[in-house]
Amino acid sequence: MTLQGKTALVTGAGRGIGRAIALKLARNGAFVAVNSYSSQNADAVVAEIHALGGQALALSADISSSDSVTKLFDALLAQRERLDILVNNAGILRDRLLLRMSDEDWNAMIDTNLKSVFLCTRAAIKPMLRARCGRIINISSIAAFNGNPGQACYAATKAGIIGFTRSASREVAKHGITVNAVAPGFIETDMTAGLSDKQKAKLISCIPAGFPGTAQDVAETVAFIASDAARYITGQVITVDGGLTTV
Repeated sequence: MTLQGKTALVTGAGRGIGRAIALKLARNGAFVAVNSYSSQNADAVVAEIHALGGQALALSADISSSDSVTKLFDALLAQRERLDILVNNAGILRDRLLLRMSDEDWNAMIDTNLKSVFLCTRAAIKPMLRARCGRIINISSIAAFNGNPGQACYAATKAGIIGFTRSASREVAKHGITVNAVAPGFIETDMTAGLSDKQKAKLISCIPAGFPGTAQDVAETVAFIASDAARYITGQVITVDGGLTTV
């Protein structure tokens, strides 16, 4: 699954799943543009990639802003001239019961989790159309299927990503571009670190595999979809959840 000569952009790559994806793509030979709202986090991941002998570029930007996304892609394409892989990973989580959810929290999740996927995908399609090839991979969540109390907005954004993925895949398939989604389950990241031992034990008891996943598990799946080996897979949602959604 070599990615030698490929250029990839990973949003929200400063930590967690995004960081793992960026490192994996770099290990497989891709030049990785590391996007993070935090320039410090982006620089740290780029330093890790360089330490592995890979190539990377830090691109700090607010990808919920159309102007910022335009500037991000202009900067990337000015240096690399092409984009082969886009991983829309950026996302935030603000758990609130509906009665207590503010307009601000709702809009922030919609903009960061869903609007950014539209903005970055729209920008990525242009160079991919010229090259007549490309891989777009959107990170959703099994919350899109099951929902969770306090996560109405988060689940809505992740479900929206699935609908967006399926529609977009039909628009660009004839141009050699695939669009797929990956839906992680209970993955050990900074987002889940705040759960109590009791909460974690309850979640794990529902997973047929018997243990939580890691960011690396998600990264391995993304690397496969990004490779030429997955050229005939498009419009799909691949769950990485230890069988949780089969229960």
